[in-house]
Amino acid sequence: MSYRVNGFTGITLFSTCRKPQFRRYFSCCKQLEMEERANSDSELIIGDRDSLANKIASIRSAGPQKLQVIADFDATLTKFWVNGTRGQSSHGLVQQDNPEYDAKRQELYDYYHPLEFSPDIGLEEKTKLMEEWWGKVHALLIEGGFTKESIIQSVANGNIAFREGVFELFELLEEKGIPVLIFSAGLGDIIEEVLRQKLHRTFTNVRIVSNRMVFNDGGRLVSFKGKLIHSQNKNEHALDMATPVHIHLGDGDDPNEDNASIKKRTNVLLLGDHIGDLGMSDGLNYDTRISVGFLNHNIENSLSYYRGSFDVVLLNDAPMTEVVKLVSSMCSKEE
Repeated sequence: MSYRVNGFTGITLFSTCRKPQFRRYFSCCKQLEMEERANSDSELIIGDRDSLANKIASIRSAGPQKLQVIADFDATLTKFWVNGTRGQSSHGLVQQDNPEYDAKRQELYDYYHPLEFSPDIGLEEKTKLMEEWWGKVHALLIEGGFTKESIIQSVANGNIAFREGVFELFELLEEKGIPVLIFSAGLGDIIEEVLRQKLHRTFTNVRIVSNRMVFNDGGRLVSFKGKLIHSQNKNEHALDMATPVHIHLGDGDDPNEDNASIKKRTNVLLLGDHIGDLGMSDGLNYDTRISVGFLNHNIENSLSYYRGSFDVVLLNDAPMTEVVKLVSSMCSKEE
């Protein structure tokens, strides 16, 4: 049974239960039950409130030192709709000096994007299609002479924005010493520039796992580094490709926490907008995982699938506010 609720507020604990773990569990259940609403306009859906309450209590008991956040970028940290139109992805906002190549990449998008979200295509076939799409796009970027300067201009002219509450979420996680891994099938160099231009500061706890560009001495793109990352293969096996954002942007000298240490954080908050994003934690031997899915469009046809896959589903291009509340609840020290 699933529950529509209007909000996910902080969770308080009963003082009448003797054992802390039971106080945490039953208070979580009580708070979630109080928030149930039969409101078709609500933005948040919880599939199994007892399971979610138990997971929150477990993560809270272990403490923030055992927690990490794994987040998709496009349409998860960023908005699906921007200024009344479909927001651009880190791939989609790229502008090349030659409009012919922009048109070619748009043709690929128009063909492959519906296939990416089709519920009628199996995972194996979809994986092959996504590898094909990404490979063609990267080849066009190289052939068309994409440059470092193009990154700055593309982001400045792009139709992209973070969800309300992302800045507050990053601030809270940095304050608690919780690392954030942004796993993206997009372009890591573009994502870093979006963070710089839109958030106007860096966060020492944020790392990016994404496709990385290699430029020659003249600033022209000549290749891509490492394994191709697309929407169907993002996972913790790619953690060695993670790079701290503040290092790339010149705000520090050394990583805040090495990758081996991050892997020891065995509780996970996973944020994504695609069923395939659930695989981002593959390769991590986690104890407890809470997954939050952003269902931005095609809600009627996809809701049942998302509800059965994610612990929490946020509808209609919802802000990040409820995730901030969730993190605050998991990090609460109340007994």
